[in-house]
Amino acid sequence: MGEAGLPVSPLAPAAFPDLPVIEGVEFASAAAGVKYRGRTDVTLIRIAEGAQIAGAFTRSATRAACVLDNQAKLARGGSADAGAAIIVNSGNANAFTGARGQESVDAVTGAVAAELGIPATHVFSSSTGVIGEPLPHERIVAIIGDLSRKLDPAGAADAARAIMTTDTFPKGASATLAGDGGEIRITGIAKGSGMIAPDMATMLVYIFTDAKIAAPLLQEVLDSGLGATFNAITVDSDTSTSDALILAATGRSAAAEITSLDSPAGQAFAGALQDVMRELAHLVVRDGEGATKFVEVRVTGAASDSDAKKVARAIADSPLVKTAIAGEDANWGRIVMAVGKSGAEADRDRLTIRFGDMILAENGWRAENYDEDRASDYMKNQELLIAVDLGLGQGAQTMWTCDLTHGYIDINADYRS
Repeated sequence: MGEAGLPVSPLAPAAFPDLPVIEGVEFASAAAGVKYRGRTDVTLIRIAEGAQIAGAFTRSATRAACVLDNQAKLARGGSADAGAAIIVNSGNANAFTGARGQESVDAVTGAVAAELGIPATHVFSSSTGVIGEPLPHERIVAIIGDLSRKLDPAGAADAARAIMTTDTFPKGASATLAGDGGEIRITGIAKGSGMIAPDMATMLVYIFTDAKIAAPLLQEVLDSGLGATFNAITVDSDTSTSDALILAATGRSAAAEITSLDSPAGQAFAGALQDVMRELAHLVVRDGEGATKFVEVRVTGAASDSDAKKVARAIADSPLVKTAIAGEDANWGRIVMAVGKSGAEADRDRLTIRFGDMILAENGWRAENYDEDRASDYMKNQELLIAVDLGLGQGAQTMWTCDLTHGYIDINADYRS
């Protein structure tokens, strides 16, 4: 069973990965009783002096106090000469809590700053869980001393578990690449299962690297990777109030500093970082609330990339498409419906629809060699590809989603209780 007492997703990986230690990053986790007693629910992450910080956050108009606070702090600059820290709690989102929300953020981040001897301007916080309930921040403040004494460079796996809410398994990914003069390591952890839709960042994500790279360039490489990773997934079309991604570079690698993303080292780093981001994004979809199918929606041939994105999202978000997938029904007519409602330019007679390598529809009609039995057999797979070519241009977009089952209702109908 997962941390929330839910069955582990059938799409979960066999085990949590063996994440490389990032020099200059330490983790500690503990139970504060934010919502549940006896459940690990707070994580503290200390980042050594000289780190560079970047971030991406939800664009929700009802952003939580911690998100607004993080954005304000990063707007002052991402160079953390005296060090930085991240404090995360699950069980309570501290969102829509009025002035008390910022008071809670100030209390928690101030206590971390005092304990670790770093400026409060570089203590970032995240809260995830129920919206509209005051955060019992005094419970978090009370264990910060214990957390600081437990800080451990090898504590990423425990941290990944502590930030879970309705997640059924912890999520981690890593990459190692050759830099100029030494290896560069990247490690990331994430949480996310429901209230997932592309409006950055779709979850809580913390990624760490020992690369030497200045904060503006780190922010640029992060931003450039969002469109094909965290902004290309959806579970239920809902955007959270609390989504955040924080990326920290400690500069402790022996490799030379990355000063240009156009250099071979810069391109290699960008590619490896995007691989980690994509893997974490996929893990969130694989843990979609009630999910039994992992689905890639691949749209090509659109009049523009913007149109391709409209079509991909219309398919990936459609309850009719997602319930057909849950029922293993090869109802490609629902794909036709989603294309038509998307608002993108489309021509019936140029449209091609594929499930896996099977062409189901083309030239404005069902394919001549369409085989219902074969299509139905394909839908029994845990991993599916839905491909649509609009036949109009070069626009393309790939998104990842999951099916919609009664399990989603079971989890969300009584979430607060």
